[in-house]
Amino acid sequence: MENRHKHTQEHIHEQMSQLHKHVHSEEEKKKVVNRLSKAIGHLEAVKQMVLRDEDCSDVLIQLAAVRAEINNTGKVVLKNHVSHCIVEAVEDGDMEAIEQLNKAISMFVK
Repeated sequence: MENRHKHTQEHIHEQMSQLHKHVHSEEEKKKVVNRLSKAIGHLEAVKQMVLRDEDCSDVLIQLAAVRAEINNTGKVVLKNHVSHCIVEAVEDGDMEAIEQLNKAISMFVK
């Protein structure tokens, strides 16, 4: 199942890359990468909590916090995508980009 999920993600990434013509600024990328790094660090800390046999309730609370960090990062990516990529796609008459956005949103909010 994990391999199937990875294949699906790779396929979607490949499709999005082919359609995606907008280049993001270094500042935009840095903000997203920093958020992801923070979430990764937080998740590593939760992993250590599990290894130390810390209270399950505390682990669940921290996992919820990591999930919130990831969701907030997704919102930033989505806002950037709509503000730049989708605007450009509409200006270029690329309605396929809207369809791809809808698919991405559906997967993100699952």
